[in-house]
Amino acid sequence: MEKPGTLVGRKIDKSALISLERGKIPPQAVDLEEVVLGAMMIDKKGVDEVIDILHPDVFYKDAHKYVYQAIFTLFESSEPVDLLTVSSQLKREGKLEAIGGDFYLIKLTQKVASSAHIEFHARIILQKYIQRSLIKISNEIIEEAYNEGTDVFDLLDNAEAKLYDITQGNLKRSAETAQNLVIQAKKKIEEISNKEGLSGIPSGFDKLDKLTSGWQPSDLVIVAARPGMGKTALTLSMARNIAVNSKIPVAFFSLEMSSVQLITRLISSETGLSSEKLRTGQLEKHEWEQLNTGVKSLENAPLFIDDTPSLSIFDLRAKARRLASQHKIQLIVIDYLQLMTAGGSQKGGNREQEISTISRNLKALAKELNVPVIALSQLSRAVETRGGSKRPILSDLRESGAIEQDADIVSFIYRPEYYKIDEWDDEERTPTQGQAEFIVAKHRNGGLDNIRLKFVGALGKFDNLEDYDPPFEYESKMNSDGENPFAPPNFPNTNEAFGSAINSDDEPDDNDVPF
Repeated sequence: MEKPGTLVGRKIDKSALISLERGKIPPQAVDLEEVVLGAMMIDKKGVDEVIDILHPDVFYKDAHKYVYQAIFTLFESSEPVDLLTVSSQLKREGKLEAIGGDFYLIKLTQKVASSAHIEFHARIILQKYIQRSLIKISNEIIEEAYNEGTDVFDLLDNAEAKLYDITQGNLKRSAETAQNLVIQAKKKIEEISNKEGLSGIPSGFDKLDKLTSGWQPSDLVIVAARPGMGKTALTLSMARNIAVNSKIPVAFFSLEMSSVQLITRLISSETGLSSEKLRTGQLEKHEWEQLNTGVKSLENAPLFIDDTPSLSIFDLRAKARRLASQHKIQLIVIDYLQLMTAGGSQKGGNREQEISTISRNLKALAKELNVPVIALSQLSRAVETRGGSKRPILSDLRESGAIEQDADIVSFIYRPEYYKIDEWDDEERTPTQGQAEFIVAKHRNGGLDNIRLKFVGALGKFDNLEDYDPPFEYESKMNSDGENPFAPPNFPNTNEAFGSAINSDDEPDDNDVPF
């Protein structure tokens, strides 16, 4: 008979053992989810407080998603929310059995006695959802980053877009009381009173500033025109006025021209040297001196130019935020809207939707940073085919009606010279040479007007028309107060010529005629 084999014990390293508690569990608050749903079913006040904070996806447990969706559907259709209505709604949707039947709903209502602290609980649930979303996105980014075939810039774009979606969807601002808002408004009015009537950022064009009171914070301004009208020239002139004259930091995102080309244009308008001369470099000695002295004001100007091509809206927002935190920029200019992309998810989609996404996000950016955003836009060819003055109208905006909806100010540039029109269509029939019209076609917070500006084509700049008005009277020595060689030596004054003793007050009145 064989002896049974002896059992050999193995020594186990306890450091290799991992307890279940140390495992990674996604951030969650299932007990709070139960409390919140229970409170919503027993108290209408609970529904009102939570409905704009949460959405079905924030719940960790699927059963809780279905229950919340049923509550939300009832709320939208203005029906009462209680145990019975939620139960029948889940039955209609075919989800009652999936959650565990009526028994589970009863269990939820027994978890809580009132809707006290429901908002606080709801915000914790939301925080847990944001944490889970961030983990999910991070894992996706890590996976894509390891893939050698992935374009790194597309990866950045996607990452930014995903993070932005979380921000937009979940970080909601609460409403403020009228009292707080009135105090803020009064404070703002007091600040404005010290700024000589301009509450916003002065454009440097007097009539325009009078109409708008300067570019207002959180406004989206659209400047649209046909190619060759001078969109870039106008916004560059504006950016120059703001950065050089007012010393206000400006960010200029140029998707069309390179940064060196833009600065060359600015040098041209600043020094008075034509862009042709600057392009060829054929300058005389005095012109070199003119160049060196003229650029000094530009060198010290707080102007930041970014010429990244085909910039996505999410990249722009990230860059703008960075510039706002580092350099305290107070105005953003984008040249021009149609060259932008909506980012990763929208590629290859409907262009109109893409433009809508861009304009919506630009408005959101203006509100977020509390700065005016000026975006240039192209117009459709409908202007060219129209007869008459060829002034642009709102329906000429290209690719999307969303642009005119989202914008606070929609303006157009119109130069009749471009269409070989020599006279303005006003009563005076004034010549149009070297003149342009800035048409404010939509103004959410003010009036509309057509403002005439001076356009200097050789220097690529716009200016106030009044500064260029030719004088109608020419002074000469003949009209001066000095000695006039043609005047007679003893010319009588009016008293000597027409005066008499009757009308004189100096002598006693002895010539009264008795009646």
